[in-house]
Amino acid sequence: MTSNKGFFYPRSGSGESSLLPAPPWHYSGDLLTIEYRTDPSLVAELLPPPLKLAKDDPGAVALIWADWQSCGASHDEMLDPIRSQYKEAFVVVRCDYQGATYSRCVYIWVDKDFAMLRGIHQGYPKKMGSIHMTRPHPFAPAPRLEAGARFGATLAAGDRRLSEAVIRLTKTTDKNGFVNGHPMAHHRFYPAIQTSSTQPDSGDVFAELIESTAAKFEGGPVWQGEVEQFSLFDSPTEELTRLMPREMIGAFYRQIGVVWNGGKSLEIIEP
Repeated sequence: MTSNKGFFYPRSGSGESSLLPAPPWHYSGDLLTIEYRTDPSLVAELLPPPLKLAKDDPGAVALIWADWQSCGASHDEMLDPIRSQYKEAFVVVRCDYQGATYSRCVYIWVDKDFAMLRGIHQGYPKKMGSIHMTRPHPFAPAPRLEAGARFGATLAAGDRRLSEAVIRLTKTTDKNGFVNGHPMAHHRFYPAIQTSSTQPDSGDVFAELIESTAAKFEGGPVWQGEVEQFSLFDSPTEELTRLMPREMIGAFYRQIGVVWNGGKSLEIIEP
């Protein structure tokens, strides 16, 4: 009997139709980050046990736009750009697990199916969306990466705009913010397949808390910026406006390269 091949769906006799190659996965991208503070109780409601609010600055939030090129170990996707290029926007908070501080992605939108499936494997709660960012370029009218340059970003999903932002770069700095600066603590879960009229939600057949971080990282200069415009908008299918800012922290822009090669299980969550 011939077994199916392929890292993830769909598996087949040859494995060539699998949407994802096996890790390591390589990423090159531009990141636009806005950090702000919201009501810590609204962050707490997004942290399932055993996670708790971060002890320091528990209401800190980062909304990050990213324009990526990505590929597997062969790098074949780089010469077939439809399989390598995608954009995403994601919301990150911080949390505490057994006394250690972690970052956690609580909302995320992507515009390609392979990025969506990677999220299932990595514990990112990905949804489909429309994401756009101003791209830097050495020749006008696009902005250069220099003081005074202005960059815009938008996020929409389900035919509705969810967020928009404009930042102006001011100077280089040491850190690309602090909210997304820790290993990620994510949940991977699969709801049980069997339901009944008396119990339509039969819980999870599998749930796991994992730690995920980069196996390799390199980055260009970190540009700090001022937030000229930042808005979150209501939608009947999203909850982003529950994390409305109370206070802006700042903005950042950076070009980076990352290699991801798996995480580790922190604990299995009993059903």
